[in-house]
Parts: sequence; C-alpha cells; structure tokens
Amino acid sequence: MKKKPFLIFLIITFIAEAILCIALTGKMELTGLDTVAVNECVKSVEENYGNEGEYANTLAYTVLDANGDVVYQNSAGASNVESSNSKGQSPLSDSVNEAIHNADLILDFQIPDNKIGHILFHNDNVEKMAAYKNKLIIAVAIISFIQLVLILSYFIYLHATIIDPFNKLSDFAKRIAEGNLDLPLSLDRGHIFGSFTESFDIMRSELKKARDAEKKANDDKKEMIAKLSHDIKTPIASIKSTSEIGYELTKEDRTKEFFNLINIKSDQITTLTDNLFESTIDDITEIEVNPSTQESDVVKKLIKNADYLNRVEDIEIPSCNVYIDKLRLQQAFDNVFMNSYKYANTEMTVTATTDSEYLIIDVADTGEGVNPQELPLLKEKYKRGSNSAQKDGAGLGLYLTNYFLEKMNGKLELENATPGFIVRLYIRKTQN
Repeated sequence: MKKKPFLIFLIITFIAEAILCIALTGKMELTGLDTVAVNECVKSVEENYGNEGEYANTLAYTVLDANGDVVYQNSAGASNVESSNSKGQSPLSDSVNEAIHNADLILDFQIPDNKIGHILFHNDNVEKMAAYKNKLIIAVAIISFIQLVLILSYFIYLHATIIDPFNKLSDFAKRIAEGNLDLPLSLDRGHIFGSFTESFDIMRSELKKARDAEKKANDDKKEMIAKLSHDIKTPIASIKSTSEIGYELTKEDRTKEFFNLINIKSDQITTLTDNLFESTIDDITEIEVNPSTQESDVVKKLIKNADYLNRVEDIEIPSCNVYIDKLRLQQAFDNVFMNSYKYANTEMTVTATTDSEYLIIDVADTGEGVNPQELPLLKEKYKRGSNSAQKDGAGLGLYLTNYFLEKMNGKLELENATPGFIVRLYIRKTQN
C-alpha cells in the first residue's frame, strides 16, 4: 500500500461521512401539526361525541372525557405506531400529564352537559428524531470502521516497510559499532530503504576489507619482526660459541677481555631478541606458510645450515619430492638444533627414512631427555621442560616447529631415548 492511494481512500471516507451526516440531518425537520386538520378533528369530536365511528382520522390523537379518562384513540398518521405497538409501547399519550411530557398538543372541546373534554394530539417528532439518530449512528459507525481498517492497514504497512527495516538498520549499525563486519545486511533492495540499505552494506563490506587489510599488514610486520628476532639468535649463537673458543685458546689478557666482551654483548643481544620475539608472537594470529613441491636434497642443505656447530656427520636423504616451505622448514630445523645445543650439548645423529606418506627425519642427542609427563606439553606455546630452568628461552621453538610442519601437512613427534631425546619431523611427500 502506497502513501498516495491510502490518503485518497481516507479522504473519500471522510467525504462520504460528511455527506451522509448532512443528508440525514437535513431530513431531521421538526414539523408542526396541520392546523386545518387539527380544527377538523376537534369539530368532528364535538359534533359526534359518543359516536366514535364518525370521528375524523387524519391525525393521531387521544380523546379524554371530563374526568380525564380515555374514551377514544386514533393511531392514524402516527409514525412507527406498528413498531411501537410490537414492542408493547403506545405512541399515544393516555393523560394530560403524559401529553405535556411528550410535547403533545392539548386542546379542549365542549361535550354535552357543558363539560369540557381534552384532545391530545400526538407529536411524532420524537420518533422521527430517534429514527434519524439511529440511522446516523449506524452510518457513522460503518464509515468509522472503514477508516479504522484503513488506518490499521496503513500502520501495518508502515511497520513492515519502515519501522522493521529501520530497527534492522539500527541493530546492524550497533553490530558495526561493535566491530562485527562479517554478517551482511539482508533486506529487500526494493523497499523504501533499498538504496540506503545497499549503500550501508557496501560500506560494511569496504570496512571489513579495510580492517582485514590493516590486520594483515600489522600481522605481516609482526611476523617479520618475530622471524628476524628469532633468526638473529642463530648467528649470535655462532658468534658466542666462536668467541668462547677464542677466549679459551688465547693467552693474552687483552685479547681475553675482547672475547669476554663479545660474549657479554652476545648475551645482551640474545636477551633483547628474546623479548622482542615474545612481544610480537603473542599478537600474531597466523604466520604465513607457503609450501610447494621441492626435491628432498633441499632438506639436507637445510639440516646442514641448522647444524652450525657441525655435530652431525654426513647424512643420506632418500630421494623423493616433498611439500615444504624452505624458509619455514629451515626455521624448524634451527629450532630443533638450537634446543639440542642448549639443553643437551652432546653429539647428535640425524637419520632419514620414508614411508608411504612422509619423509621422516629423526634428530637425536644423548642428553638426559625430559620428564615423560612433560612430553605432550613441549609443543605448546611457552611450555618448557623442568630441565630448562637454568637455561634462557621462551618456550616457543618446538611450538613454532610443530606449527610450521602442520601448515606443510606434516607433523612433529617427541620422545625420550635411552639415553637422549629424539625430535621426529614428518615431512609430507608428494607424487613424483
């Protein structure tokens, strides 16, 4: 229902109501009695008193004798006489007092023996007024009902097309203010708010894109910082290890001081990079891993790069294709070797085998291992074994290694040996 047709229909009903009221009230004329007919009735009663069959019957009237008793009633010409009689009500007055109450015309006439009787002429204006009043009430009630139906219909229409959509827009705006940009605004584009709704939803979509882009940019920055801070530790460890060897080999005190200073500064850099790495890794929701198919010879190079102390002898890697991200797998091996250098500090062995799905790399040392109850926790963020209490670290190396492998459709397993500790990396194979 549109606004213009509704207003037209409503105006028509008001006009119809006004016309009916004017028409009905125009007919509500209070007419007086015909004077000629009244005189004829009075003369007829005087001349034929006692012979009622000769009385004039042009008007409705009641004849009272000198004692006020009814001697004759003529209902001719009275309006609504039948309906009144059917309800047990007489339209004619029975006494002078009743006639006065009903505004009837009261006239005296001469009867034999010089007595005076009374003729009560019925006033039907009351019946006319009641009939017109009933018609007017019915007409107004019908038209008012039609108007009410129109108004209610239009209210329902307004509620469905304006109020409900506006409430949905308000709820949608509230969700936008709360930062929920994922749920689209599902409203009929054809309603009154159609173009506004579409624009509002486009705004939501653009805000979501902007927020996602901003989040990705921030995550990329944090990931870069985390990667650099973590990768810096590997060359720093090499520098520290070399300076420690130099410290032990040199005989000159001045040179020992220089090597000791290098050790102290290396520890400071390691502490700073650990703090930087921990502060960024908390905010990173997802580190990007982009695996692709590579030849397994790459894995051997990555292991050699991670083993900067050269504790692993030459290894053989079965020939196959693997699904890896070289950068992330290098980080994974760096973490494994760094942990072994730090916590076990023993000779290491690396073995490589394959099954139908994986290239399996076992990195083993001969240290003390870890508490068996702590093994499942070592792949969680910030979890470290009880044997690491005196060692620096954030508890993120194996967590990140497991994360990287899972992103490359691989997996990580940890177990104790007798003696030692084994880190088993499952690297996904691909078809040749």
